[in-house]
Amino acid sequence: MSIRNIKLLLTDVDGVLTDGKVFVGGKEEFVGFDIQDGIGHRLAEYGGLKVGWLSGRISKPVAVRAKRLKVPFLYQGKLDKLTTAENLCDREGLKLSEIAYIGDDLIDLPLLTQAGWSATVPYGRPEVKKAVHYVTSAPGGAGAFREVVEKILKAHGVWTKAVQVFHQKNGIGSPSSIDAAP
Repeated sequence: MSIRNIKLLLTDVDGVLTDGKVFVGGKEEFVGFDIQDGIGHRLAEYGGLKVGWLSGRISKPVAVRAKRLKVPFLYQGKLDKLTTAENLCDREGLKLSEIAYIGDDLIDLPLLTQAGWSATVPYGRPEVKKAVHYVTSAPGGAGAFREVVEKILKAHGVWTKAVQVFHQKNGIGSPSSIDAAP
């Protein structure tokens, strides 16, 4: 399937949007998110790409970050990510072939193999690396999500537009040059 057909980007959280580490202090849990990945969410939105998060765990910090980024689809505590994605596709009028998925571990394999396009991070499990279309250069929690967003938007031919809208909406001067090549 072609990356050009992708309309929805779903991603695992732990290990993709974070480095996979969870810090627990008493009753509190802490995880780190990359700011460039956050900007990637805005760029996806401005490029017309919907985004959703699928996590096998339930985490308050994840819910807070998703709310701040206005992630339209957040599913936590979902071990069967394929069924969750199928149900979301039904609600949104999409096919699995129109979604991309980023995952890093064995729990992600069923969806990675059924999605129209799939990716993992450099330290994704060997079985996952064999199953996906693309392995990011950036590690999980350090720009991997942003890298995939850029790849999809460039394949759709809307990267330059998305960056221009980002600059406009955030009161940033117009960029002098933007790499539009996929």
